[in-house]
Amino acid sequence: MDHPLRATLAAELHARPFLRLAESVSLTHYAIYTEHNPSIHETLLHTLCRDTEIPIPAEGATHCSVQSRCGWHLKWERHTEFSTFTFVIPRKDSDYFNDVATEGIPASWFMQLAGSRFVASRMELLTGDGARAARDALRQWIDGPILVGSNVLGGGQAFCDWCVRPDGFMRFLVIDEGFREEQGGRLLQRLYEIETYRMMALLALPIARRMSRDLDEIHSSLQSLMQSMDAQGADGDDSQLLVKLTHLAVRVESLSGSGGRFSASRAYEKLVLARIQELREERIEGMPTILEFMERRFAPAMETCRSVWARHEQIADRIARAVDLLRTRVNLAQEKDVTRLLVGMERTARNQLHLQHAVEGLSVAAISYYVLSLAAAAFKALHVLSLPIEPELAEGLAIGPVVLAVIAITKRTRSRLLKRNASDEEHVVRPLNQSI
Repeated sequence: MDHPLRATLAAELHARPFLRLAESVSLTHYAIYTEHNPSIHETLLHTLCRDTEIPIPAEGATHCSVQSRCGWHLKWERHTEFSTFTFVIPRKDSDYFNDVATEGIPASWFMQLAGSRFVASRMELLTGDGARAARDALRQWIDGPILVGSNVLGGGQAFCDWCVRPDGFMRFLVIDEGFREEQGGRLLQRLYEIETYRMMALLALPIARRMSRDLDEIHSSLQSLMQSMDAQGADGDDSQLLVKLTHLAVRVESLSGSGGRFSASRAYEKLVLARIQELREERIEGMPTILEFMERRFAPAMETCRSVWARHEQIADRIARAVDLLRTRVNLAQEKDVTRLLVGMERTARNQLHLQHAVEGLSVAAISYYVLSLAAAAFKALHVLSLPIEPELAEGLAIGPVVLAVIAITKRTRSRLLKRNASDEEHVVRPLNQSI
């Protein structure tokens, strides 16, 4: 009775549940991203499951959550462009930000992350006396140049410095002052999602910087061509200018291949801002909130990406308009050339018509002469037969009728040809008009 996709789509709402944390925990989070080896995500998962003897998810699974024999809990998620490995283990000591959450994982597995580890974060969720002691000694654990922190979710505090340490990890310290059920897990997930989506959004920044340099060159070339086109006027080498503008259009179009990256960057930026809003931050005196820090450091980078892409589209539109204008000018010049050619052809046709009339007059005289010559021979023959005909008189009397007859026959022949040509043109034009 149900649609084949109903169960799958309904289960998607519950596909990635938050971690349930009721005590102090240590969390290690990895985000894996690569452009040239999409199979690495499943390979890493299967290798990890095999090495640590945990169940391998079903083929085609995009997420899994499983407890290992080493004590840590694994949460794996496959996203469109990246995958994440999150390891969580209860914290019993105060040796914070160590590798306790990944104990028991072979070093060979971490070696496979080379070149694809895009995000690496260590988080500590602390409760009770340990939380108060860590809060009083924040700079012992988070010693970056800028300490960012705020009261979050109405029941705790989150601190970080957004710095990657020599061990390759970023640190987040979360103080639980009365979180309700699942709030601690939601907070940790939102924090590492903010960092992961932030890094994915920033993938467009290096492209924007390279594209900005290319756009500077294209803009300079376009300005030079436009000035050249204006200076040369209608008498310039428009065909050469059109070739150069087409080359610029090809260069701009080649940059459009990065459009997908910029679109993804905008989507990730929205996710970052949405996750920050979900924190419900309240200021702690003396330090910026996460939102304020992102507005100062992350927002300018995203604005750079947006402005570069907007500039790309603007230059593409300008080149398209320039090509249209130049093509219009070329068409006008061609129409003028065609008009001059038609005028010359009309003049030639008129001269040919006058010459034809002159030739027709000469032909009438020539035909009449030959007809009269034949008639004179006939009259002489009849005179020899003793008929009462004077050849010279008869020939003189026949000049008028012969000339008139030749003129009449010539006119009738010409009119027949004109009618036949008009009929042929009508047969040709009528199908063309019907097809148009």
